[in-house]
Amino acid sequence: MTNESLWGGRFSKPPASETASFSSSLHFDARIWRQDLDSTRAHAAALHRAGLLTNDELQSIQGALDEAAALFGDDRFTFDASDEDIHSAIERFLTDRLGETGAKIHAGRSRNDLVVTDLRLWLKESIPRTARGIHELQEALYRQARDHDETVAPGYTHLQPGQPILLAHHLLAHAFALARDFERIIAAYRRTDVSPLGAAAFAGTTLPTDPKQTAKDLGFSKVFDNAADAVADRDFALEFLSVSAITAVHLSRLAEEIVIWTTSEFGFVELDDAYATGSSIMPNKKNPDLAELTRAKSSRVTANLMHLLGAMKGLPLTYDRDLQEDKEPVFDTTDTLIASLNAMRGLVQTMSFDKDRLAEAATKGSTAATDLAEWLVKKGVPFREAHTVVGKMVESMHSDGRELASAGVEDLQMAHPSFTSDALALLDPRRSVEARASHGGTAPERVAEQFARIEGIMDDEERWLAGFGAYE
Repeated sequence: MTNESLWGGRFSKPPASETASFSSSLHFDARIWRQDLDSTRAHAAALHRAGLLTNDELQSIQGALDEAAALFGDDRFTFDASDEDIHSAIERFLTDRLGETGAKIHAGRSRNDLVVTDLRLWLKESIPRTARGIHELQEALYRQARDHDETVAPGYTHLQPGQPILLAHHLLAHAFALARDFERIIAAYRRTDVSPLGAAAFAGTTLPTDPKQTAKDLGFSKVFDNAADAVADRDFALEFLSVSAITAVHLSRLAEEIVIWTTSEFGFVELDDAYATGSSIMPNKKNPDLAELTRAKSSRVTANLMHLLGAMKGLPLTYDRDLQEDKEPVFDTTDTLIASLNAMRGLVQTMSFDKDRLAEAATKGSTAATDLAEWLVKKGVPFREAHTVVGKMVESMHSDGRELASAGVEDLQMAHPSFTSDALALLDPRRSVEARASHGGTAPERVAEQFARIEGIMDDEERWLAGFGAYE
């Protein structure tokens, strides 16, 4: 094949070297060779049904595609200097092997509908792997929560002690966030599962192909409605990147907590040696590098979303070469997010919590203050008055170098005459936890309900994933 490539007939000279190198996407889209072969097989079948390929020609093309698949699989496929992308490389291979028969394959299709078909096929395979990573991290959090369904811990706002909680309650909060991520990625999968093949450049084709049957051949559940929209649409990629960005933010927040929890100042968590690293100069160090890297990589995932949003926002219909920029952010996000999910899963599975350190921390920072204020509310004291009373008591005790947990009945009654000795029970973090029995609260019976709910959600997730074992 000459350096005219797929479109050289209109031009009197080949592309300048700068043009060829700048516009080439082969260095990253070679990754979708399987999908391009599948799309080409399906299109060959469509041309055969339309009477545009004979039985022998169809068999020759299918055989050449099988040959190409074997070469790609063995990393022996030879690219040519004229190959702009994986699509032109495979078409060139067919023409080199089959001559005029191979040159027939592009009838009724454009690279415009082919490239987006390949990307949709690739995402249909990668989304279940991402979803499985989300599910497995969620399961690791669930297992840790089960192991600590009675462990009392300090709860924070503004990274300041707020109220005592069950550690399980906190860990399940992260699991429920991942459940929403899973729901979103399923929705992204559904909107990816639409075939654009047959839209051609953007207006359809005069050839009697059948895009609905081609969609079935490729395993798509739906086919495009409008050919112009089919080639211009990258909403599915944006949605995947958006879901991934939200998931990455959730991972970053969890990672940040693990970094904090492993500091000597907190000392809540000990990392497994296999999921920590040391220092090249300080022999004493045990660093939470996986969590730190996850925290940083989340920025990369969110940046990929911004990249494609920026590329899309000014594009007129239908196809513009800017759309070549859709693949790299999708590929990089998939690789980065799956790696981050796997790293965090191992980290969470193997980390150990210090129950005594957590229980001790739950008594510091006057974490019973809200309970005492609400005790007064139950006695008929307006909340704002109760809030002020307890706040002044906390300040007075702090001035004396005392924690609220050390208060006696005299301290309470000096603060407000409505206090009686039974309010002292609220200074016990476990009693405080047990009292928070409102819906979704941290009381043991409420946490038991949350366990049941997350178990049901994970069962549903496993049923969805069961159909995608081939992609594990």
